[in-house]
Amino acid sequence: MATDAAAEVAGRYAHFADDARGRSALYEEWARGVVADERVRDVIARIPADHRQAPLVFAVARLLGAPEAGFAAWAEWVVAHADVLVAESARRSVQTNEPLRCAALLPALSLIDGPIALLEVGASAGLCLYPDRYSYRYRGPGGLRALDPAAGPSTVVLSSELTTHDDRMPPLRLPGIAWRAGVDLDPLDASDPDDRRFLTTLVWPGESGRVERIEAALDIVAADPPLLVRADATADGVLADLASRAPRDATLVVTTPGVLPHIPRAGRVRLAEAIAALGARWITIDPPSLHADLADEVRPGGSLVEPDAWDAFVLALDGVPLASVDPLGASVAWRPVDRPDAP
Repeated sequence: MATDAAAEVAGRYAHFADDARGRSALYEEWARGVVADERVRDVIARIPADHRQAPLVFAVARLLGAPEAGFAAWAEWVVAHADVLVAESARRSVQTNEPLRCAALLPALSLIDGPIALLEVGASAGLCLYPDRYSYRYRGPGGLRALDPAAGPSTVVLSSELTTHDDRMPPLRLPGIAWRAGVDLDPLDASDPDDRRFLTTLVWPGESGRVERIEAALDIVAADPPLLVRADATADGVLADLASRAPRDATLVVTTPGVLPHIPRAGRVRLAEAIAALGARWITIDPPSLHADLADEVRPGGSLVEPDAWDAFVLALDGVPLASVDPLGASVAWRPVDRPDAP
């Protein structure tokens, strides 16, 4: 059993090393080192399977004081602190909370009239619940599109590349949000120093600007906290109970930016059914294959996405694809798919 777990670790970390190439040289080195180092593989194999993802284990190690140095020094720390690393990784989860994702959500939000009651599944600290409080700078062939809150430029400025495949791109606008809430298995508190440190430690070494952006967004959230509920959003009644607290004159919009891949399929189906029962609008950002798999539960007639034809994640509104987006919001390529039932 232990041998099987160590082999699974080797395969998982080899795949992660490829993903990290060009994004974080340090994480790529650590991941390739794990594949080759039996001692480190055995330590990571002791962590429950759903908590041994490389981004989580690496972040927890850094949080606990591991040196941000070459693999040899890091591996010696891991072996010497194996028990505490295993225990802390087992109680933590990946909770990446990147406010830049709002740059990918905004085109879909621009299609919905306010006031909006915004409800996020997998909200972490709630940084993606404040799309109306951030400034946006979309750059593309058409020049710069700048949007600022009515009160003036925000301390959080989200820069994203924007391209369009036709002239059907709607005018971008900041949403009017009357109520905001989130549900998470372990929500983080934007005002808590330990939670703030964990969230910023999840940023990969070498990713410039992300820590500063997250810290500025945490300050905005801490000054006006949203309603965050600790619960499993796929459990019966959880989403309905939270949605019942929203203003009745507001349009309920549920967002799941990047969270669905972390939910088993049965849970995703239950979540889709709960959102449909609420009559809410649903904005998703998902891998093409997941979007296509879930589409039958979201809209009659099935998927409008051919996974092989999409080179990035899919931004969709109520199951209808709108754009190809970077999962963290760095780029948006507007490419709505023609619906068979469209006039």
